[in-house]
Amino acid sequence: MRDILLSAIALGVIPFIVWRSYVGVLTYVWLSVMNPHRLTWGFIHDFPLAAIIAVVTLVSCVFSRDLRPPPLSGLTVALLFFAAWTGITTLYALYPSQSYELWTAMAKTQLMAFLIPVLLHRKEHLRQLIWVIVLSIAYYAVKGGAWFLLSGGENRIYGPPGSYIEDNNALAVAVIMMIPLMRYLQLTSPHRYVRWGLTAMMLLSGVAAAGSYSRGALVAVSAMLAVLWWKSRKKLMLLLVAIATILAVLAYLPERWYERMDTIVNFEQDDSANRRLNVWATMFHLAQDRPIVGGGFDVAEDAVFQKYAPDPRFPPQVAHSIYFQALGEHGFVGLGLYLLLYLALWRSASSLGRTAQGRPEYAWARDFGLMMQVSFAGFLVGGAFLSLVNFDVPYYLIGAVIATKRLVDSGVQKATAPGTIDSSPPLVALDTARSPRTDTR
Repeated sequence: MRDILLSAIALGVIPFIVWRSYVGVLTYVWLSVMNPHRLTWGFIHDFPLAAIIAVVTLVSCVFSRDLRPPPLSGLTVALLFFAAWTGITTLYALYPSQSYELWTAMAKTQLMAFLIPVLLHRKEHLRQLIWVIVLSIAYYAVKGGAWFLLSGGENRIYGPPGSYIEDNNALAVAVIMMIPLMRYLQLTSPHRYVRWGLTAMMLLSGVAAAGSYSRGALVAVSAMLAVLWWKSRKKLMLLLVAIATILAVLAYLPERWYERMDTIVNFEQDDSANRRLNVWATMFHLAQDRPIVGGGFDVAEDAVFQKYAPDPRFPPQVAHSIYFQALGEHGFVGLGLYLLLYLALWRSASSLGRTAQGRPEYAWARDFGLMMQVSFAGFLVGGAFLSLVNFDVPYYLIGAVIATKRLVDSGVQKATAPGTIDSSPPLVALDTARSPRTDTR
């Protein structure tokens, strides 16, 4: 039944994609982030639904009148350079066949990230994109958080099998990234019941992150909350709410959760921590030997560890860090481009706030830029302990930032052009420290 329902939804949306190309981007993002086909057991489980949607979307783009080239911004250039560089490192990969397979998956993700500013030109479209991403992850967060509470905190929470967030640690970081975006949707929603629902969603997402038993998630959520507090206008109120919520969650957690978190301090006694230190050193030594192109995608092979690992007795494993993964797979150049990408993202998100200053009609963009910074603070800290360079959600959000910045910049330029009279109705400003009000646009 699930197979029939999912195939009917995914294939039934094709006429809408032909009519409006941006619908194809939203559908593809839903399929790739949520992986609903992995929740089935029949013919649709391995059916290439996302590939079909991608092809239809690209064909629709050829005939679309809404097609625009991506803006030439620092963030766009950084994304383009990193995407191109991963293709180059694949040509010189130590294991070409498996590297090519992973590169093609990542290239599809990056192509969709570029299509976001190409096809999504309205605030409503960008908001729909954020809803799709948030709800795709929230499905597992809300379900997992509720299950964790009902089970007394004795069961870990995992994502859909065969996806980027299958592992409990990866799912936890993804959930932490979504909490600020839920807050953004809450700030900009005019509907009371939607705001209440998002509050419940954020609380259960916090429980789900704790229920993952991920030590990296604990560090990531701390970083996310620290940046949120730093950016907030009402710091004392936020601090009191955060402390009360954290204490309530901590009081519910079982003893074995605390035992696992204690290994953060006593990491030298933890076998998994020692394995990570070993693989980090392995990636660094690999990059020293191949400083320009690295080893290509997927270098967790016995031959690599026998040659570069400080202790080759540990079995081969993935890098367990976005930074060491980028270093080992794509060399020092690739790591530099990867860091440049997120530096450009941070600056672009900051510029949204500066551009919207004194312009209430773009208060939503200010809130979006702020919450994007909070979201990526969680990812960049949590990702220090996970191999998530290929994770699709950050690239889709980067595409959303590019599209938002162009929308705001072009609107401001038109409004400030000599002889231009802005006849559009004013928008009500949304203050991140107050309840949202109805957006009249």
